[in-house]
Amino acid sequence: MTTLRSLFVFLAATLVTAIATAQDSPAPASGTYVPTVLVTGANQGIGLEFARQYAARGARVIATARNPAAATDLNALAAANPRVTVEQLDVTDHAAIDALAAKYAGTAIDLLINNAGISGGAENQVFGKLQYQAFEEVLRVNTIGPLKMAEAFMPHVQASRERRIVAVSSSEGSIGKVNSARLYFYRTSKAALNMEMKVLAYQVKSKGVSVGLVNPGMTDTDLMKGLPKSMLRPPADAVRDMMRNIDTLTVENTASYWEHDGQIMPW
Repeated sequence: MTTLRSLFVFLAATLVTAIATAQDSPAPASGTYVPTVLVTGANQGIGLEFARQYAARGARVIATARNPAAATDLNALAAANPRVTVEQLDVTDHAAIDALAAKYAGTAIDLLINNAGISGGAENQVFGKLQYQAFEEVLRVNTIGPLKMAEAFMPHVQASRERRIVAVSSSEGSIGKVNSARLYFYRTSKAALNMEMKVLAYQVKSKGVSVGLVNPGMTDTDLMKGLPKSMLRPPADAVRDMMRNIDTLTVENTASYWEHDGQIMPW
């Protein structure tokens, strides 16, 4: 009798735990299509919020970070949600990008989000004292990395149902909006990102792949350190707005460059 009672208590506890886990991380309904989203630079800020919100929608998320061991919040998200997988990736390491693409060979990726980015530091971008080594690093991360990611993962995106590639850009990359002198490296890297993504959009349009650029606006991330909090938007709001724009991306409006409010940005 004691053994049966113990077994009953164990089974009841297991059931309660399973129910609680399912409530915390609801599985998609049977027969529901589960899209896969790959996000670079997901260790913090906007990238982390993309991972969190797409996982909450029920998507499978492959979240990359240059140093996963230090990505405390991302690891906590993955521990709480079995649909989130953390992968190590430095987007300046092309061999590592190819290796990750090979690891996921045969996996359809519905949405590739090129989010990883750096500012280069305002102190390195003062005319007369420009630090060109920093410029090269900014270009490797912000401009070259996204193009390499798109090239390496194109077969995965083409194999998916949604077939979308998105890059997180900035209003700082809009030549039409420049009216002051600042951030030579960052602005140039984002303007170049915009151009390459627009070229890519026309490259892959016939394959049914759509490419878009989204601007989060002034958001409370490490990139905006030093600015008054009153000027900055919470990452959750910025990502919610960008996801709304991404949802509208098709081959008909491919190469769109969206402001966070849905307006088209000037190139």
